[in-house]
Amino acid sequence: MAAIPRLRNRRPSTGGGSRSRARGAFVLRHLVRFVISLAVLLVASFAMIHLIPGDPVRASLGQAAPVELVEARRAALGLDQPILTQLASYVGHVISGDFGTSFLSGEPVGEIIASRLPNTLTLALLATLVSLLVAVPLGMWAGVRTENGRNRGTEAAFTSATGTAVAIPEFLYAIAMVALFAIGLGWFPPAGKGGPESYVLPVLALAVGPIAMIARISRVETLRELGSDYVRLARAKRLPAARVHLRHVLPNTLTATLTVGGLLLTGLIAGSVLVEYVFAWPGLGLRIVESITQKDYPVAQGVILVYGAIVLVVNLLVDVLLGLLDPTSALKET
Repeated sequence: MAAIPRLRNRRPSTGGGSRSRARGAFVLRHLVRFVISLAVLLVASFAMIHLIPGDPVRASLGQAAPVELVEARRAALGLDQPILTQLASYVGHVISGDFGTSFLSGEPVGEIIASRLPNTLTLALLATLVSLLVAVPLGMWAGVRTENGRNRGTEAAFTSATGTAVAIPEFLYAIAMVALFAIGLGWFPPAGKGGPESYVLPVLALAVGPIAMIARISRVETLRELGSDYVRLARAKRLPAARVHLRHVLPNTLTATLTVGGLLLTGLIAGSVLVEYVFAWPGLGLRIVESITQKDYPVAQGVILVYGAIVLVVNLLVDVLLGLLDPTSALKET
């Protein structure tokens, strides 16, 4: 993970031309790494169907399937071709947007992904937004309350609660919320996608862990900024505390917080698999679980490839954004 930049009072000593060249080299280097990682992901997703013990076609059709049907399906999938020929054909089809056809429904995998991906992305983006809106004020409040070792009880409660919240998996939150708020109290629907109320429990189940993690980071950053010289100067000028915190401390803590938030987005997309399964949410997470249990390997390949590509793209954007916001990181890496 890229280093979190410190924008305040950091200026590279090189000229503008050197900075531009360093930034260009920084971006190019990360683009090359992205392409290499994407190639490794393609090969790994291709190898998935070949690493399955036994015959994947026979496993998907069942042991009672006629030999003629099995051989016909193998030929349709190109599994009777040499391995390098299969790899070249697979890469070519993926680049053209053809992810194959579902064993069970006969539906193109690309259409399955296109119909379900927006539901998964919506959950992940809403959970990220909720996490930032709750965690940043919470972390700043805890930092202000515990500055200079004050309020030891608040510090202990905050660190204990957030540490415990980070350690609990998302699917356990999902199960607990269904049991309490859907079945017990009847406030929200237990499963499925419907009106706005159907989003509440899945989003909260995904957001609780990131809220705790971002709040801990926000508190640490707030404490660091509160001990800096410019905050001491602002307080010496007798500026109101709210102005010091909101206009001076908050902007400098957001760099690290937003960086972690961008990286958490990739984790939320991957973490949505079991949450979607618990809530029967019509996204890619539920579909990949179904495809694995039903041995629908082309669908599993396509979904895993899309998940991996999303993670790589988000990581690339975060790394490049850090390099553009903080020239020192680009110069150091060069």
